Amino acid sequence: MSPFLSSFLLPFCLFSFFSFSFSSKPSHKVYIVYLGEHTGSYAAEEIQENHHGLLFSVKNSEEEARRSILYSYKNSINGFAALLSDEEAEILSAREEVISAYPSEAKWAPHTTRSWEFLTDYEGLNQRGFGFLENDWQPSKANHGKDVIVGMLDSGIWPESKSFSDEGFDPVPARWRGICETGQSFKASLCNRKIIGARYYIKSYEAYYGSLNTSYSYRSPRDGDGHGTHTSSTVAGRSVSNVSALGGFAYGTVSGGAPLARLAVYKVCWPIPGPNPNIENTCFEADMLAAIDDAIGDGVDVLSISIGSIGDPPTFAKDGIAVGALHAAKREIVVVCSAGNSGPKPATVSNLVPWIITVGASSIDRAFTAEIKLGNNVIVTGQTVTPYQLEGKDYPLIYAGDAAIAGTAANLTGQCLPNSLSPEKVKGKIVLCFRGTGLRAEKGQEVKRAGGAAIILGNAIANGNEVPVDAHVLPGAGVSASDATKILIYINSSSNPTASLGRARTVNGIKPSPSMAQFSSRGPNVLEPNILKPDITAPGLNILAAWSESSSPTKLGNDKRKVKYNIISGTSMSCPHVSATAVLLKSIYPHWSSSAIRSAMMTTATLNNAQGGPLMNGDGTTGGPFDFGSGHVRPIHAADPGLVYEASYQDYLLFMCSSTGVQMDFYYPCPKDPALPYALNYPSVAVSRLNDTVSIFRTVTNVAQGKSQYRVSIDNPNGILVQISPKSLKFNDIGEKKSFKIVLKDKRTVMRGNGTYVAGSYTWNDGVHLVRSPIVVSFG
Repeated sequence: MSPFLSSFLLPFCLFSFFSFSFSSKPSHKVYIVYLGEHTGSYAAEEIQENHHGLLFSVKNSEEEARRSILYSYKNSINGFAALLSDEEAEILSAREEVISAYPSEAKWAPHTTRSWEFLTDYEGLNQRGFGFLENDWQPSKANHGKDVIVGMLDSGIWPESKSFSDEGFDPVPARWRGICETGQSFKASLCNRKIIGARYYIKSYEAYYGSLNTSYSYRSPRDGDGHGTHTSSTVAGRSVSNVSALGGFAYGTVSGGAPLARLAVYKVCWPIPGPNPNIENTCFEADMLAAIDDAIGDGVDVLSISIGSIGDPPTFAKDGIAVGALHAAKREIVVVCSAGNSGPKPATVSNLVPWIITVGASSIDRAFTAEIKLGNNVIVTGQTVTPYQLEGKDYPLIYAGDAAIAGTAANLTGQCLPNSLSPEKVKGKIVLCFRGTGLRAEKGQEVKRAGGAAIILGNAIANGNEVPVDAHVLPGAGVSASDATKILIYINSSSNPTASLGRARTVNGIKPSPSMAQFSSRGPNVLEPNILKPDITAPGLNILAAWSESSSPTKLGNDKRKVKYNIISGTSMSCPHVSATAVLLKSIYPHWSSSAIRSAMMTTATLNNAQGGPLMNGDGTTGGPFDFGSGHVRPIHAADPGLVYEASYQDYLLFMCSSTGVQMDFYYPCPKDPALPYALNYPSVAVSRLNDTVSIFRTVTNVAQGKSQYRVSIDNPNGILVQISPKSLKFNDIGEKKSFKIVLKDKRTVMRGNGTYVAGSYTWNDGVHLVRSPIVVSFG
């Protein structure tokens, strides 16, 4: 009998002895009480009653217990979210059947086209029959992701977009068990054969912030923000021609990576109340966990989650996305998450568990260039997608730091923060502002407020040469850090600095590309350094996709412009590229495990840009595993990986025992001495604090046709000797497994400080397939 159910054989009266100590109510907040995995077949009503009973053990009455519960997770995840005091949560967490009880906090947020055409060109393998564009009807093994169901956890969807048309679609797959939830401005008829399900989750948000202000967002699956519409169309948007961003930029045909896949929408992100609630969204764990639980029950094949923690990541057992994703992985649902936008600072990557595919962001080969001519005849190339243009003449040029009003903090004077510029000094001039604190588009709004003619937005040094574009509310352009410095030097050296700003245009074929986005969060993995994160990178800089028509392109409160498609940047944009690749692989290989799909993408990723050089960072330095994981995704190569590394639900439970000491499932107790975390059969190898020798075992599964023999080659990390045995693996059948041993030896001739990281790799090669795994080691 389930230990969870057995606890409820006691009469309710035995629970009531707890209640007397809480007669005066302390403040309550939403807690998630996690009970592990459902075992057996229980009706939803029975599960909910059991959850009520457990709550009754710390509440004064059964009625209070029922009032306090927000969600009862009942499809796969066993647990609930409820309003509890800290003392009540502490009592519950001490119970034998409770794995963890932790607050549902407001520390999660979204990580916020040509990209697919670039990916296929990048691989140079369009002839292999893996085309992405829906109107490219070459024979395709992936069939454009037809009938694969992808669940989107985000800010909802704008269903009227042409990207979500169901024209020509077959009926909804019979295996689908989801619903179309109605609400504000969202009728059931807005779901169709493309958007086959839509739900929204707001209880934890409203328990924290109070009732939703429906003038800023819709109390329904409708997207009032734009982020969810953008990510959904990047994964599975239909092919739509004659599309562009505001001002005609990026004109052409836009398509998602898997245009014939079905979409299931789970709205979990909502505006943060404040002066400008359109700008920032937040997503609560209790709401997200309810959405993941429903998605599992509904029958999704892939979950795409462009959301991550803000600040220090929560521990694995108290991470709502990680816990939900573990249950999804048990059912072989592929879960893809964004790495975060806190780069290039190291150790900032989020979504750190090994059963999630964690995606960094890189550029594509497109730019939106605008010529800036200084009064000394020096020409600087900026980038912009603002539709506004200056007259073809010179304008006075001023540095924002020289136009700041009295009282502006000295370290912020050049950043054009709200109400920081003097109209008397700025009026009619082009203003040089710098990135740093505040939002890029908001800086342009401040220049406009003060009467400026245009903005030049300079990168900070950390941003390097990478220029995210903005549809500013006035003429303007962004420039690299080095060019911003040139402009500032010119201003300081001239008694009458001037500049002109030319018309912007879309330019394809930019070289070198791709490069790693500076904003993309970097490794190492702060919670478990023996697992390399991020796993992979994909396009995330200046991506065009569908947009909510209730949101402006900048999301600023004073920006009343509306668009159907918009260009934005973030690992939120790279995540759906990998999600779509997972959809395509699921379509080709419906019986592959989620770990096999992850492995196929990681071991076929490339370390080179489209010109054959190494993948670089946006600041011009050479990238490494903490920047891009295994490398840049190559969807076509991933369809034929040769060998894959697989891991099971039980393997993940053992990993949790080793990494955290937490038993995540009552039916799988932790062994006395679990294998170390790096023993997980992962497609990359990471070993923290090596001070002598360590042995690691890996197992690969053959997924290629015909007999084959693979031989291994090794790129030793600096100061490390890597030995692999056997040196060759012979396969006769699909599905055959072979194991091998990796020995890492510390062979330093020059001592390095403890914690110093070095990187290398090993590759299995049968003459057709290159199955590469990065190795990252720190010294102890």
